[in-house]
Order: sequence, then C-alpha cells, then structure tokens
Amino acid sequence: MVRGKPLPIWEKEFDCCTRAQFFLKLIQSYSARIFPIPGTSNPKHLIDNQQAGSGRLPDMTMRKCMVDFIERI
Repeated sequence: MVRGKPLPIWEKEFDCCTRAQFFLKLIQSYSARIFPIPGTSNPKHLIDNQQAGSGRLPDMTMRKCMVDFIERI
C-alpha cells in the first residue's frame, strides 16, 4: 500500500527517514506500552529498524497527522 509513496516532509520532525521507521515510531509513540518486534534477515533492514528506536518520537498531534496520512493512501 505504501510502496513507492514518498514520506511526508514533516516526518523529519521526529527523526524519521524511511517508511519502516515511520511505522515503527508510530507504534512506539503510543503510551500503552506497545513494543514492536520487527524481524528480518536483511542486515540493511536490521539497521533501519534499530534507527527507529532512537531520536524523537511523535507526540499526540503528530501521531494524528501520521494516522491521517496513512488513511489517505
């Protein structure tokens, strides 16, 4: 569904630069103590997934923008 679609410009506000990071940061930003456990055998994907665990997480307002963005795809 998101393949080939560019990320919104505002994703940089929470240190995000790939689609994988976009979705992982969205999941991690909820306060319900949800912990995503992505799996991969590709070392490049592993590094990308790990980078989603660092930097800023989206706040409630940004999370709403993210969900709205996903719903428009």
